Amino acid sequence: MNISEMRPDDVRTDEALRLLSGRPFSLDIAVKGLSRGSGVYAWWAGPSIFPELPGPPNASVPSLRLIYLGRAGSLRGRILRNHLRRSGSSTLRRTLVGLLDSEGYETTWTDRVVLIPEDETRLTAWMHANLRLTWAEDPEPETIEAELVRRLHPPLNVHGVDPQDVQPAVVAAKNAYNISSGPPEPQDQDQLRKVRR
Repeated sequence: MNISEMRPDDVRTDEALRLLSGRPFSLDIAVKGLSRGSGVYAWWAGPSIFPELPGPPNASVPSLRLIYLGRAGSLRGRILRNHLRRSGSSTLRRTLVGLLDSEGYETTWTDRVVLIPEDETRLTAWMHANLRLTWAEDPEPETIEAELVRRLHPPLNVHGVDPQDVQPAVVAAKNAYNISSGPPEPQDQDQLRKVRR
């Protein structure tokens, strides 16, 4: 199919795929180059990271493979404020914690399950040491994200993935994280109210 026969979304998806398949950046470098614009992003890891979860190799660095793909209204905001800081607002962080069970990350309950502050810092350090990032700016990332996930089958993605491509280990990791802490029991809530008075 030549470009003149392609729909605008196909052209945008192909361009995003080209950029996402470029050389992944270390997170120290990536955070300096991320724009505040909207777009899609891809997380990459070496073969020793979750070897049981297959992901497509990076076209520029075949030793790295895709593990997760997402979209953002602000690439800089999503990566810096969510994925590299807060488990409560990052599906990627929650999934990583569930998969890295042997690391002994500790969670607590706020209005949802979150890592304790020390482990938020520890997970961010792990991500800096083990993951790489690519991104592509796009004015309407939601229109191309689904197609990219459909084409690439990133193993840590669950939403938008064909059911036969959903990784059971990822679903189990998400579930393990979600039940690792919960709201206080009703009698504990009464005690908290008494303490607060």
